[in-house]
Amino acid sequence: MFFSGTTVPGGASENEDWLAATPDLIVVLDGATVRTETGCHHGPAWYTRKLGAAIIASAADRNLTLSQVLANAIVEVAKLHPQCDLKRPGAPSAGAAIVRQDGNILRYIALGDVSIVLKTDADVEVVSDERVSATARAERAEADRYLIGEPEKAAALVRMKEAELAAQNQEGGYWIAAANPAAVEHALVGQLDIATITQIAVLSDGAARLVKDFKLASWDEVIELLASSGPHQLIKRVREVEEDDPLGEKYRRNKKSDDATAVYARI
Repeated sequence: MFFSGTTVPGGASENEDWLAATPDLIVVLDGATVRTETGCHHGPAWYTRKLGAAIIASAADRNLTLSQVLANAIVEVAKLHPQCDLKRPGAPSAGAAIVRQDGNILRYIALGDVSIVLKTDADVEVVSDERVSATARAERAEADRYLIGEPEKAAALVRMKEAELAAQNQEGGYWIAAANPAAVEHALVGQLDIATITQIAVLSDGAARLVKDFKLASWDEVIELLASSGPHQLIKRVREVEEDDPLGEKYRRNKKSDDATAVYARI
């Protein structure tokens, strides 16, 4: 695989996304935004760095499935901070996507809202776990009533996060990499014949905004942009839209800009 990747923080704070790519492996992690007490003195950026490194190490064993790789990595990171209250819902967590080529097969796993876009000879297949968006609906609608920066929005976002966390890694809620490897059992998992795939993109939700939030491009158009201009240009497009709507008047969202990560691969 030929690949290129870019990750850009959403502001002055540390980037909570993480990416890695090798000739046959792509990993993108999206650290969950903290708005409540976490019970842990490590933040999302620390968690994604440690989880990413553990995934890379585990994925080297080709006898392990991607589900086993991710579950093992979650366990290994939990061992690094036993002094923290890892049973608290607000403890560090992250969306995760892994794509691995195993001979003639391309395997993938997605847990949380990181999108995998697979361009085949016939179509575009998108793997994107949207279950978190189905939680805390009333609280999300309330937060959307206010503009970015308004104190009422900040308070509404805390209430939204509390309702969202109540559904984290619960039946009927959403699933994300945190401290319990059992969450991996609910990941989106699949495989395709590598011969049918021409291009791959893996995007954190900050990079996928152009399609998912702003509705300004299709997945086909995103693949075309990545192929012609690279991941940095996709993220630049996202940032231009955000700059034109800094308060979220046109495109209601929780914050002006999010950490954005895009990896593009051509078979």
